[in-house]
Amino acid sequence: MKIAVAKEILADENRVAMTPDTIKKLKSDDVEIVIQSSAGKLSHYTDEEYEKAGAQIAGSEKELYDGAEVIFKVRPPEKKEIASYPKGCVLVSYLEVLRNPEISNELNKRNITSFAMDTIPRISRAQSMDALSSQASAAGYKAVLLAAAFIRKFLPMLTTAAGTIPPAKVVVLGAGVAGLQAIATARRLGAKVEAYDIRPAAKEEVQSLGAKFIDVTLDEETEAEGGYAKDVSDKSKSVIQQTIHNHVAAADIVITTAQVPGKKAPILVTEKMVKAMQPGSVLVDMAVEQGGNVEGSKVGENVEINGVTIMGPVNLPARMAMDTSQMYARNIMSLFKLMNKEGKLDLNFEDAIIKGACITHDGQTIHEKTKELLNA
Repeated sequence: MKIAVAKEILADENRVAMTPDTIKKLKSDDVEIVIQSSAGKLSHYTDEEYEKAGAQIAGSEKELYDGAEVIFKVRPPEKKEIASYPKGCVLVSYLEVLRNPEISNELNKRNITSFAMDTIPRISRAQSMDALSSQASAAGYKAVLLAAAFIRKFLPMLTTAAGTIPPAKVVVLGAGVAGLQAIATARRLGAKVEAYDIRPAAKEEVQSLGAKFIDVTLDEETEAEGGYAKDVSDKSKSVIQQTIHNHVAAADIVITTAQVPGKKAPILVTEKMVKAMQPGSVLVDMAVEQGGNVEGSKVGENVEINGVTIMGPVNLPARMAMDTSQMYARNIMSLFKLMNKEGKLDLNFEDAIIKGACITHDGQTIHEKTKELLNA
């Protein structure tokens, strides 16, 4: 079986789908791995390292895809990329079908069986394949470092000959994987941290990291299947905003991470809240690509309102590409091992992981949520 590892073409993407370490573990007499030349360059993995690990280096697309049965990628492929894939092959990649269900139609035109790393069920057996969690953890860490580097004050409390400097106040909104890592990172840096999440179950996790949980009482269910946050009513959104207003206003740094799969990110921080913050404060809107949690945030830009800076960073995991590529490659490797039987693909659609991750097969879109979106 030939596996092709494609070079990412998007300008802001530094990651690669396979690293030399994972290639060593996957390479066998039954599996041949070919990687596009310089695919790992921006992750600081050289062609020489890949060759030593047992991969072949392809200097052209034809050489890369000729005879390939499986393709590994990071970001969803563009139309021109799909057009170059062998008909009937298997693609394993992020696909983001909840935002772009039409990609399944393009894949079906070439009879490509596709598996989305971002729809793998969040069950205990699939933890080693959970790319959403591995990449979100890195993003939460990086978001705090961006804010810490930008803000013009210390995060920890300092006792000096010139007097005592109090710790910075950090508020994290959303305590999923990214939020919890942001809390842990801010705490390690010595900040005083508060956090809020719409799911009551997150309270214990927040407190276990040494942060104070902001309690908001709502009269509706807030957790969807799989442990994700659920989209709530406008009334509940208003209650949330009213409750967290004073916490945000008193913060030096606010990190927002709240996202709802397939929906626009909820507004948690209004312009009124931003204007209530002290000049010099910083907000990092990690949901900016899904519409944003902060009113006034812009994708890929820093916006200043009354001396308060709103940062809208994109693709934070790509800024830590050496480690996030390693994590992502291990996620893909774990999924592939479930499909690979001595060099032959064995796609058992009775398996919850295979079924949940598969978007297209035999020229048809089989992922239920994607089908609903296409028919809407």
